[in-house]
Amino acid sequence: MAATPWLLLLCLSLAAGGVLHARAQPDSNGFISIDCGLQGEEGYVDTATKLSYYPDTGFTDGAGTCRNISADYITPSLCKCLYTVRSFPAGARNCYTLRSLVPGLKYLIRAKFMYGNYDALRRPPVFDLHIGVNHWHTVNISKPHVEKSVEALVVVPDDFVQVCLINTGAGTPFISSLELRPLKKTLYPQVTVAQGLLLSERSNFGQIDGNNVIRYPDDTHDRIWTPLVSSGTYTEVSTTSKVIPDSLFEVPTTVMQTAMRPRNVSSGISLSWDPEPQPNNPSPGYIIIMHFSELEFLLFNVTREFSINLDNEPWHPDNVTPKYLYGAAIYNSVPSRKSRYDISIIPTARSTQPPIINAIETYTVVTTTKLGTDSLDVSAIMAIKVKYQVHKNWFGDPCGPETVMVWDRLTCSYATARPPRIIRLDLSLRGLNGDISSSFTNLKAIQYLNLSNNNLVGSIPDALSQLTSLTVLDLSHNQLNGAIPSRLLKRVEDGSLNLRYGNNRDLCANDNSCRLATKRKSNLAIYIAVPVVVSMIVVIVVVVLLCSLRWKRQGSMNNSVEPQNEATTSYVSGNNAHRDSFSLHQLESRRFTYEELKMITNNFQRVLGQGGFGYVYDGFLEDGTQVAVKLRSHSSSQGFKEFLAEAHILTRIHHKNLVTMTGYCKDGEYMALVYEYMSEGTLHEHLEGSKHNGGCLSWRQRL
Repeated sequence: MAATPWLLLLCLSLAAGGVLHARAQPDSNGFISIDCGLQGEEGYVDTATKLSYYPDTGFTDGAGTCRNISADYITPSLCKCLYTVRSFPAGARNCYTLRSLVPGLKYLIRAKFMYGNYDALRRPPVFDLHIGVNHWHTVNISKPHVEKSVEALVVVPDDFVQVCLINTGAGTPFISSLELRPLKKTLYPQVTVAQGLLLSERSNFGQIDGNNVIRYPDDTHDRIWTPLVSSGTYTEVSTTSKVIPDSLFEVPTTVMQTAMRPRNVSSGISLSWDPEPQPNNPSPGYIIIMHFSELEFLLFNVTREFSINLDNEPWHPDNVTPKYLYGAAIYNSVPSRKSRYDISIIPTARSTQPPIINAIETYTVVTTTKLGTDSLDVSAIMAIKVKYQVHKNWFGDPCGPETVMVWDRLTCSYATARPPRIIRLDLSLRGLNGDISSSFTNLKAIQYLNLSNNNLVGSIPDALSQLTSLTVLDLSHNQLNGAIPSRLLKRVEDGSLNLRYGNNRDLCANDNSCRLATKRKSNLAIYIAVPVVVSMIVVIVVVVLLCSLRWKRQGSMNNSVEPQNEATTSYVSGNNAHRDSFSLHQLESRRFTYEELKMITNNFQRVLGQGGFGYVYDGFLEDGTQVAVKLRSHSSSQGFKEFLAEAHILTRIHHKNLVTMTGYCKDGEYMALVYEYMSEGTLHEHLEGSKHNGGCLSWRQRL
C-alpha cells in the first residue's frame, strides 16, 4: 500500500519490553496520553479527566533528554502533564511515533508546551512541528509561564503516525505532553487525506463560571472547550435539559446547554479576529463552525430567526431558526481567506427574539499534499533499522521532506503524485552483525545496495535475485557462507547485476564448489595445525641433531669415526659456519612467480586456514592437481629464516603423515610455499582415531 501524506514510519524497539509496549497501545477509548519527560516506568491518572498518562520513553527511539520545569512556574492549577519536558538538543529532526491506530480514521492530535525555564537560560525557543513530512505549526513560546496547545484534526491512513520536532536554529525544541484521540469518520467533513485542520479557537458561550473548561468525559472525543464569558451587552441562556447533538460534530450536551444572546431584542452578535499567519502559511484559510440550539421553549407567536454575515456579506444563504433542544451547525466547506474576520449574527425583520449562539470553532487549513515514503519501503527500512541498531539521523520519514531531511546513506526517487521510493542504500562499514535481513528484499525499487565491510554471516537470501531494479549488490568483506543463489549468478551472467562478494572465506560460487568446500571443511584443522606440527618436528630434530653432533664431536676427540651425514645435517645443527649456506635455489621443487600463484588460487579467492606465517589458500595447478598455497603475510612475525627452515624441512623430510612440498615462491617481497592438498581427515581424527581413517597415529608415527 502506498504511503499517504500522514503515513509515518517508525517501528520502535521498546527497551523495557512488555511495560513500555503496553504503554504504546491506545486505551479502551483509543486514547494515547503521553507525559513527555516523565521519568520512571509508571504513569499516573489525571485528577480532572481520570485519563492515564504514561512516560514517553518508548516513543522517541531513545532520543532527547528529560527535564523538569522550574519550581517557580508550578501552581496548584497547573496540569501535572506540564511539570516535565523532553528536550532535543541533538539532531535536526526528532520524532514521536504513535502506533496501533485504525487506518483511514480521523484523529485529534494535541501537543502541549510550557517552557518553564527548564534549562535556566530564560530563552524560550522557536521551532517547527511536522506531522509526517507535512508542516503542522511553528511553535513560538513567548514567555516561560505561557501554556501553548497545538491541535490538529487529520486523517491517518495507516496504523501509525509520527509527530516530529524540527530544529530551525532558534533554540532547542522541547515538548511537554502529546495526546491522540480518535474521531469518527463522519465527523468534520472538511478533514480529508489531503487536508487537515489546525485549531485556532474552540469556545463555549454562556457559561457563568469562566474557569470551567469542558473536556473528557463530558466530551467523549476529549476536545477542550474554553469558556467565553459574555460582556455587558450580552446575557447568558442555559438549560438543564439534554440537547441532542448534530451528527457531523457531536458537540457535547454540556456545551450546548449554554448560550449567549444580546440583551436588546433588535441587537446582533458580533465576533471578530485577525488571522494568524505562519512562516509556512502566510495567508491561512479559515474553516468556521458555529453551533446553535434553542434553549428556551418559544410559544407559537414567538420567533427567533437570524442571518449570518461575514464582512457585511451573507455568509450563509438561508436564515437560521434554531430547533428546540437540538444542535445544529453552520459551517463553510471551502476555506475563507481574509485580512480580518468580522462575523455579524443579525435578527431578521420577523424575529421577535434576539439571535443566539452556543459555541464556535475556528480552524486554519493544513495542506497535506506532500507524500510520505512508500509504506512497504518504510516497513522494510524500519525493520532494518531495528535489526542492525542504526541510529544516526534515521528519524522521521526516510525520504522527506525532499532534499531537506533525507536519511544518511540513503537516496530516494521522487515522482509527481506518487510516494518516494528508496533506490540506493549504503550501509558499508557500519558494523552490521548477524545475517542478511529478509527486509532488504522488500525494498522493491532498490537499485544499489552496499553491505560491504561488515560482520554479516550466514547465506545470501535467494529473494535478492527478485529485486528486478537492483543493478549493484556489494557483499564483499563479510563472513558469509554457503552457495551464491543460482538466480543471482544468472543475473550476473546476463549482465543485469554487478555482484561483489570477495573476501567471504566460506562463500561458494556454486553448489559444486560448496560441496567441495564442505569436504575441505573437515580437513581445515590439518591446514591450520600442520605448520604447528612441522615446527615442533623441527625443534625435535634440531635438539636430536645437536645432541648427536655433540656426541660425535666428543667421539672424534676420542678417536671416534666422523659421521657420514654431517654435511646433510649441517643446516639444522646450529653450526654458524653452515647455518645460512642453504638457499631457496637448493630446493628440489618448482619455483613459482607471484602471478602464477594468483592464477593457481584464482586471485587468492578461497581461504583454507590461517597460521602465524599467514593465510593458506586453495588452488589448482595447470594439470588439475589440487594444492595448498601458504602465503607469507607482511605482518607475520616469522622472518625469512623461519620461512627457509620450513621450506627445507618440507623438502628434505618425507613422511606419509606429513605434507609433501610441491614448490615455492620468492618473488620480490612475496614468499610462499606450495604443498599437497591434504584430504585424509582432520588432525583431530588422526590423533584420536576415527572410523573414517582407520585408527590413530602411534607415538612413533607422531615423532
